[in-house]
Amino acid sequence: MKQIFNALLRYFFKGLLVVVPIGAAFLLIFWAVKSIDNALNLSDMLWTDPKTGKPVYIPGLGILNVLVIILIAGILVTNVVTDPIKRWFNRWLNRLPLFKFLYSSIKDLTEAFVGEEKKFNEPVLVEINEFGLKKIGFMVQKDLAALNLPGDVAVYFPLSYSFAGQVIIISASKVKPIDKSAADMMKFVISGGVSGLH
Repeated sequence: MKQIFNALLRYFFKGLLVVVPIGAAFLLIFWAVKSIDNALNLSDMLWTDPKTGKPVYIPGLGILNVLVIILIAGILVTNVVTDPIKRWFNRWLNRLPLFKFLYSSIKDLTEAFVGEEKKFNEPVLVEINEFGLKKIGFMVQKDLAALNLPGDVAVYFPLSYSFAGQVIIISASKVKPIDKSAADMMKFVISGGVSGLH
């Protein structure tokens, strides 16, 4: 009886290792999609049921709104927006310092992941102290002469189980490239080092 119980317990824990990550990933995606859809779904404000007079909620319309807005913005920026319009937009932004700060920070972060010049594509190993402590990071600036720091570089360290992180400035001699893909190293760091390296 004890052997059967131990076998069932072992199967349960193995099943847990499969079901929990899949369930958590689906739950997180479902929550994000539902939150965006609820926030940007205007169907209940625009349409009412003629029979009952109550607002009509169309699931998925908020997500569709986001996709259409992103697509239209991409088409406009690629084909219509010219350099004079971009300069006018930047002058307008300069008049709104707080908005400019938020906009430029979010824009830079977005471009770091999906822009033409991705920033987190060079994983490095950084020696932190004299005891040999090392951290995995991503080179984001190779030349800091503009900050009067020749020979130093800027390295971004993502935090485990988070998309937050920190940037440090360190001597280039303390930084070594890692011969692995940036995606694998980001996964390794964000998972707290438990994600296997292939």
